[in-house]
Amino acid sequence: MKIRSAGVFASATVLTLVATACGGGGDSGEAAQEEPSGTMVIWADDIRTKALLPFAEEFGEAHGIQVEVETIPNEDLESNFVTAHQAGSGPDIVVGAHDWTGNFVQNGAIDPVQLPEDKVAAFNETAIEAVTYNGQLYGVPYATENLVLIRNTELAPEAPSSVEELVETGAALKDEGEVEEILGLQVGQEGDPYHIYPFYTSAGGYLFGQDDKGDYDPSDVGVGTPESVAAFERIAELGEKGEGALKRSIDSQNVASLFQDGKTPFFITGPWSIPDVKTAGIDYEISAIPGFEDGEEARPFVGVQTFYVAAGGANKVLAQEFVTNYVTDPELAIALYEEDPRPPALTAALEQVSQSDPDLAKVTEAGANGDPLPAIPQMAAIWDPFGKAEAAVISGEDPEEAVTAAGKAITDQIG
Repeated sequence: MKIRSAGVFASATVLTLVATACGGGGDSGEAAQEEPSGTMVIWADDIRTKALLPFAEEFGEAHGIQVEVETIPNEDLESNFVTAHQAGSGPDIVVGAHDWTGNFVQNGAIDPVQLPEDKVAAFNETAIEAVTYNGQLYGVPYATENLVLIRNTELAPEAPSSVEELVETGAALKDEGEVEEILGLQVGQEGDPYHIYPFYTSAGGYLFGQDDKGDYDPSDVGVGTPESVAAFERIAELGEKGEGALKRSIDSQNVASLFQDGKTPFFITGPWSIPDVKTAGIDYEISAIPGFEDGEEARPFVGVQTFYVAAGGANKVLAQEFVTNYVTDPELAIALYEEDPRPPALTAALEQVSQSDPDLAKVTEAGANGDPLPAIPQMAAIWDPFGKAEAAVISGEDPEEAVTAAGKAITDQIG
């Protein structure tokens, strides 16, 4: 078996795995009865491609089929997949974020996944919830991510129990000249809904209501409601004309260096920042983002990396076989973790990697009460108006005016 490069086409680097063996005695069920057709194609970004290659090779040998793992830039994956599906030239499997689900379903681009109950039970419950859409499982999760509070333990030995305690500690350190900023939370000039969401939910705000099945209800938009105005009034108290804990001058370009250089005791971020914090030599600890003293729990978004089965794939049965029996294997989950250290969605894999990387279990615990990032297509209408309202309120503008305008812009887009 050789792995060879098939060159570059349509912006994708293709790594082809050519099987030399025809399916052996290990095949069973419907997949074993399928006559392999052409190649089975998996689309993933460059990080996941590297981890997937040996497993794709193994699968190709076992099933007597050629398997290609094609590398597509992550920022192009969602749109390229929908376009390819519409043109009848898409892959059999695509790997990406769970919040693409609604767009894919709306375009008829993916099939539900047939995962046995015992395999479903092996995953983090929130991860399964995230990949369930309209009551059906539309993907197999492999990793989760959520925001946490990382604190510099030399500056803040104890985890704050509330937003107020966090601000009090940070403000005291700033007054003493120990730090420059109370909190590292990226806002920027356009706002950042993803990072402010835990504070928004703690103060009683919501994005979409839920229907009887627990699914997000796009007809019930929470932005612009009295609850959202009240939430932004609390956020305003933390802003530039209030406590000064939230600032538009803190953005995605400088927030990490503020913490790594010891200029703020607190950093709200995700597992992607932990390697750089370690490299910086900061003594740190991870905990859940606190809520307001008289508010609800702060609920971060939970994002899930997912394997989808394409509706238009040439080898749909084998694609189902791959996601059912390979993606549910801790060995593959750990290989993906080693390339991109985010908590595995598979409980057994998380337990195994947590033995050498205890931060992962802390990240997962901090997101245990989180909300799956809405996967409905209407979520696209939220980001820009919500972010602009956030930035306006943090700058000192009237919360009711800013949030009401944002709610109107969102509902006008949704229709």
